[in-house]
Amino acid sequence: MTTFAPRRRGFSLVELLVVIAMIGILISLLLPAVQNAREAARRLQCRNNLKQLSLAVLNYEGAHKCYPPAGLLGPRIPDYFEGSTDPHTGQMISWVVLVLPFMEEQSLYQQFDLSQSILNQNGDPQAASLKTMLCPSDDVQGRYYSDPSLTAGKRFAKGNYAAFVSPVHVSYMDWWPAGLSGVHRYAVKDIVDGTSSTLLLAEVRTRDNEQDQRGAWALPWTGSTLLSLDVHPPLLREYDVYLNLNKYCSISDLPYQAYSGYGEPQLPNTLGANDMLYNCPDQAGAQLDGMPCLTYQHDYATGWLSAAPRSKHLGGVNVAFLDGRIGFVLDTIDQFVMANLVSSNDGQTVDLAQVR
Repeated sequence: MTTFAPRRRGFSLVELLVVIAMIGILISLLLPAVQNAREAARRLQCRNNLKQLSLAVLNYEGAHKCYPPAGLLGPRIPDYFEGSTDPHTGQMISWVVLVLPFMEEQSLYQQFDLSQSILNQNGDPQAASLKTMLCPSDDVQGRYYSDPSLTAGKRFAKGNYAAFVSPVHVSYMDWWPAGLSGVHRYAVKDIVDGTSSTLLLAEVRTRDNEQDQRGAWALPWTGSTLLSLDVHPPLLREYDVYLNLNKYCSISDLPYQAYSGYGEPQLPNTLGANDMLYNCPDQAGAQLDGMPCLTYQHDYATGWLSAAPRSKHLGGVNVAFLDGRIGFVLDTIDQFVMANLVSSNDGQTVDLAQVR
């Protein structure tokens, strides 16, 4: 009697290829969803960081009855071209350092000597990486700033958040202030436009280039911890104010209807305007990274200190208002609306529906 072994069934080569193709299609469909979920989580972490930083600023104001200055800088300068404030003077210690005690970083704060320059700090506390300052979308962990010509060999850890100090230029922060200011230490009662409609903080990006100052959290420099929009009131009125300036000046005192806004404003993630840095290394690389910059010079082409908020989030940047609310400003926001949001005292009403 003949017996037959049971016939074994399996996949043919064609069936196997079809199954592999289907698995590939499913993976390709799922991968964007996974990436979007990861980016959503990273964006949420950025928003949480902004919330903590804005609360630190508000708690500083509650304790000191005034907001922190943009930085510990030198005295006001009587120079119309440069503006009223020079960020490259004084101790050059940023507002971030001043609010460290309100970020549960009291031990790090105590390592700073506020009477000394940031370039002369024992133990290099400015090189410490602060978790609250890191947006995971930017891969900033482990990035430092050090420029032999500017930092005397000191290294500065980088972060992803900066404060708006003027709708015009960083150096004009005492003439036309924003969420923070320079020499003038003002409080909630001085925010003419209201804390709920005045921007305080926004995201900034960093480059994996040690001579690029952007993101250096201990420095009160453009693109490091300070931002301005470079949207102007009419020049004639600027000059009139300069000639008569002897006190804090409110934009609402000036007889004009809107900012003139000539040139390229520093809108979120702009590629048309250059961040003005004390040194812009590798300009071509910076442009390719979507972070164009120029080296600051004392002339009309590159003599204005300003920098844009930037992020790797699609379509805009996360921001914090002076009342602690967190929002999202689109790259396509109107420059004059943005100027009204940045200014703390232009007396203009803004439709906050434009901010998500």
